[in-house]
Amino acid sequence: MTFSETAVREAPVSAAVALLRRPETIRARCHALLGLAEGDALPHFRYDAAKLPAAADYVAETIRQNYPDLRIPYHARWRHFAAGGKDRWAALAAGLAGEDPAETARRRFDLCVVSVLLDAGAGPDWSFTEPDGSVLARSEGLGVASLHAFAAGLFSADPANPLRVDAAALRALDAPRLAAAFQVTDKNPLEGVEGRAALMRNLGEALALSPALFGAERPRPGGLFDALRARATPAGLPAAAILEALLEGLAPIWPARLALDGANLGDVWRHPLAAPEGPAPGLVPFHKLSQWLSYSLAEVVEDAGIPVLDLDALTGLPEYRNGGLLLDLGVLALRDPALARQTLPVDHPAIVEWRALTVALLDRLAELVRDRLGLDAAAMPLARVLEGGSWAAGRRIARALRPGGGPPLSVASDGTVF
Repeated sequence: MTFSETAVREAPVSAAVALLRRPETIRARCHALLGLAEGDALPHFRYDAAKLPAAADYVAETIRQNYPDLRIPYHARWRHFAAGGKDRWAALAAGLAGEDPAETARRRFDLCVVSVLLDAGAGPDWSFTEPDGSVLARSEGLGVASLHAFAAGLFSADPANPLRVDAAALRALDAPRLAAAFQVTDKNPLEGVEGRAALMRNLGEALALSPALFGAERPRPGGLFDALRARATPAGLPAAAILEALLEGLAPIWPARLALDGANLGDVWRHPLAAPEGPAPGLVPFHKLSQWLSYSLAEVVEDAGIPVLDLDALTGLPEYRNGGLLLDLGVLALRDPALARQTLPVDHPAIVEWRALTVALLDRLAELVRDRLGLDAAAMPLARVLEGGSWAAGRRIARALRPGGGPPLSVASDGTVF
């Protein structure tokens, strides 16, 4: 199937596909699998509810260490741009002083979209070295590498205007140029380089296919800022509207995996016990990268003076730091420990099950963490629990338990999911 064929099939989508794009469906199907876990009825994991309070203690302790004033930002890509205490975006934006704030917001959308889509797990052996000698790995390294590539104009077709992303440049981006920007060599391997480059080319095509979202002339991710601003009411913009626009506009970019009613489903996977009565039986949606991108863009929207409403309509993120926290602290346990010694494909039922349980348990964990910190959901939305938080605690426990701080389960990455 060619990209254009996939894209044509994306519109209009069926009711079942639309259902799988809704955050309430993600939450409902994940909590249904957690309900089975409570009855010890899942094939791959056991759930020990008695250990969840200790996990909440660990997360609350991590939050107090990282943010003693409890002023926690969202779990967003912008944190990685400030890795090591250096606010690289602020330094870059200083050169934009006096620019129309809406154009700066568009540039932030440009950067954030490509950076998040390039973020899937780097693997244990890759790092990025900045000109000042700072060395960063994993998500921070990927974020900083993407920002340097953005600053150098890798994603812009206009040499006179490097700090932007446009469809023409993305369509022409190949794996060798992306690898060079990310300092990839035989001794510094990055997982999924071909997949990442293909994702960028697909993004370029998708931008051109959706002028209502990304602009008719020189389409760019930043055009989405204008589309969302137009959808906002005087009260603000629902967070779910950001995710809806992303899933609509980015639907064609994902590698061909599962399809339903002619549509490529993206980050949606099969589990034998998921929603047996349907609609779309046996499928569990996650949309992890799209949801993290939604959290990241929500920060830009708010900085532009538009309140983002009901942020907790989005879910926790089913990735290896949040999921690893639950495994490492014994909240979840594999029925077959041998799986921890294998590298599993992302569509393995055990990985789908792990991710679903992670989404559902993050909701429960968030309630316990808020109670320990004396904050309500308005002051401590899930996006802050993740940042403060479960993601940081997952990394902290991993470093304590394993050299290099890798996750407790190894997942084969194609550069587009984790």
